[in-house]
Amino acid sequence: MPSGRPTMRRGSRLRGKAIASLQEMADSVPAMPGSKAEDVAQRLLDKIVTAGLAPGSSFAIEADLLEQFDVSRPTLRESLRILESQGVLERRPGPGGGIVVRKPGIEILAHGLSVFLRVHAVPFIDVLKAREVIEPALASGAAVNGTDEDFDELEASIERMKGIRDQQSFVEENRVFHSIVARASGNKVMETFWSTISIMASGEHHGVRYSFGNQQHVVEAHQAILDACRRRDAAGAAARMEAHVTELEHLVRKRYQNLLSRPTSVVSRRARRTT
Repeated sequence: MPSGRPTMRRGSRLRGKAIASLQEMADSVPAMPGSKAEDVAQRLLDKIVTAGLAPGSSFAIEADLLEQFDVSRPTLRESLRILESQGVLERRPGPGGGIVVRKPGIEILAHGLSVFLRVHAVPFIDVLKAREVIEPALASGAAVNGTDEDFDELEASIERMKGIRDQQSFVEENRVFHSIVARASGNKVMETFWSTISIMASGEHHGVRYSFGNQQHVVEAHQAILDACRRRDAAGAAARMEAHVTELEHLVRKRYQNLLSRPTSVVSRRARRTT
């Protein structure tokens, strides 16, 4: 891993470029008028949320929904298909089946975003830049809002990492650490952004391998982030996280430069990634 650390001025430029890129993508999405089916889908979603239905709960039968919403059968079925594609409902055929409530997984969101990025030919480097914006903000939030229990979980993750030697287990534990930081930030929207981006920005899915020296460096970086969080040093936690996550970009530039311009891979709705 390169020994140098990015300056705060360079980090600010990276954040600015990444934010501008995200804004450009958002501005390129046209506003579409809602159809009758979309309106009914929204009302069905509101009904599920208001009723507090848990995943696995039976929602309703089609005949009752037709009467309640006073729409045609094709419109209702299109509404149900919309919610099913969003991971909110599942239609199960046969005896004991029906319309069942589900809880959307992060893969649903990651899939939609990855398709958008792939169609717009957004390269892997832009996904890395987005991660470099999001994670320091999460570390800052964790330093302010994290609990002692959160910090103890981070400490336990670091201790487990020290004893790991195989690549897959190391990668999984690395994700555990960053997931705890995201949760500890107390910002559910930012945590969701991280969960989505991190699936697409994971270097191991692009063939990136971490040597023993790389792994030791990651452990040291995690400890520095945790120490700043325990001190309630928001700026320090953000700076240490920024230095840490930009090291993946340094590694890619040094050993896997061909990945930088490679189009973003499409994430499967069910699995972590599809090739």
